Amino acid sequence: GTLLLEYSLGDEHSYLWAVTPATITSYQLPKRSVIEKTARIAYDLLTSRNRHLKGETAARFAVRVAKADMDYKVASARLSETVLGPVATELGAKRLVIVAEGALQFIPFAALPRPRARTYRPLVVDHEIVTLPSASVLTLLREEQARSRPASKAVAVLADPVFTADDPRLRDKHVASVTPAVGRLPASPKIKADLERAFDDLNEPVTSQSMPRLFSTRWEAEQITSRAGGASFQALDFDASRETAMSDVLKDYRIVHFASHAIIDEIHPELSGLVLSMVDERGNARNGYLRTGDIYKLKLSADLVVLSACRTGLGKDVRGEGLVGLTRGFMYAGAPRVVVSLWRVNDQATADLMVRFYRQMFPGTSSQSAAGNRKRNSTASALRSAQLEMLKNRRWQAPYFWAGFTLQGEWR
Repeated sequence: GTLLLEYSLGDEHSYLWAVTPATITSYQLPKRSVIEKTARIAYDLLTSRNRHLKGETAARFAVRVAKADMDYKVASARLSETVLGPVATELGAKRLVIVAEGALQFIPFAALPRPRARTYRPLVVDHEIVTLPSASVLTLLREEQARSRPASKAVAVLADPVFTADDPRLRDKHVASVTPAVGRLPASPKIKADLERAFDDLNEPVTSQSMPRLFSTRWEAEQITSRAGGASFQALDFDASRETAMSDVLKDYRIVHFASHAIIDEIHPELSGLVLSMVDERGNARNGYLRTGDIYKLKLSADLVVLSACRTGLGKDVRGEGLVGLTRGFMYAGAPRVVVSLWRVNDQATADLMVRFYRQMFPGTSSQSAAGNRKRNSTASALRSAQLEMLKNRRWQAPYFWAGFTLQGEWR
């Protein structure tokens, strides 16, 4: 029931291998430059909501985005025909496992239409979609999972951290200032230098606007832990900290969920990380930056890590290695599957998607304990169901709102 599609992009020709339990078939595709140009056009149209033109009014923004949504259907059909056309008759309703390369790693295949379809029908309607950095990684993940000790509790959520010293949650209002969070960096010169270098690589100023409070993540966390039942843990506000993430408390949970900001440095991937609480209850600066190196040091027993933040599935593209970033760090730390995002996702849409996702992961009533809820849906199935619900919702039906999150790793 699974079809592995592995891509190799070359300067003269590219290739696609279609692998089933019984067959391996190869197909020649256009050269790298043709495929990557088509993919970048589709990606730019998908993420048009993330660009705000100078002097653009709200009305003009809406018109531009509506046109981009229409143009995406044409561009995605062209890309689908290029990279999936040769295997159109093999797709059926199978689970699709994608090993992409180059610009294809930025494309959510769930939002591509079926090849040669007369109308836009995204693949998610008929398929579970999973991505892998390489086919051999799956073997390593399964070997590691077979040796690991299963966690006994359901979900641990870190959400709604405190980024700025003027946040109203500070206990002592007298010490609060209007200094932005990244202006109140920890005393460690190295942490400060790492963040500033990462922001320089992103060509963004280090301001309070860089990391605004994510209000929807609190509702997201409360809904998730309510759904999971008594065998859950949530760390909010100042407790959503690097100290909590690095402690032993997360080792007991099958799912570890982060809802915060992420900084993804595609030039220096070692500077990428998750931003947690940057100040304590009295407004004192603290080290709240969970960097890639910290993630590699974690020892998790989790079946799944969810990174509910922007661009967490991206990283530095290394030929032959794929994207080097947070996903690889969490897999190294022991998680066989990671849910990550491919662009700057909408805060409210993300919270809605995640709540729908966990309703599928824990389909029993919220009063049931997660430990007693043994009939949990698979991660791939749960994500697909949640995305289909979003697709049917008029407010969220554009692929930008539901297709940004992908499952990487083990699907069983």
